[in-house]
Amino acid sequence: MSARNDIAPSTLGVDLEEEGVYVEYTDGRRTFYNGVPEKVHGTVRCRPGKDVHVLVTDPTETEGVLVYVNDLKTHDEILESTGVGRVLLDPGEKEELFPGVTVRADGYATEVEADPEEARGRVFVFEEDELGERSFELFAAESEE
Repeated sequence: MSARNDIAPSTLGVDLEEEGVYVEYTDGRRTFYNGVPEKVHGTVRCRPGKDVHVLVTDPTETEGVLVYVNDLKTHDEILESTGVGRVLLDPGEKEELFPGVTVRADGYATEVEADPEEARGRVFVFEEDELGERSFELFAAESEE
């Protein structure tokens, strides 16, 4: 059993650039998610064992909230001091992070589904580990005609 807890996120500064996404923590430090996110409609499935971070911007795309999904490495105090949130899910569980953004633990994989129109901003998913990183921007599921 984990000694980690769910943590509510704070509003963070966001800077969307050609080379990637910058996020400014509440303690003034910045992090950088490298590269142009791959466009995904509906749901992205992240590989098991990866760190998964979900960023939802506000309509101005200059602020947002960042949540780590199933992160057991970062101490609660660090997340609280930086403004990053955390949600912990057991396999089979799902939770709405924000209106229009749902995360689901499918076994050890994480699935993120989003409708940016309902979320009222852009939705990014970052998947990373020591071997590399991938980034995605979620769009509403394409309707079948």
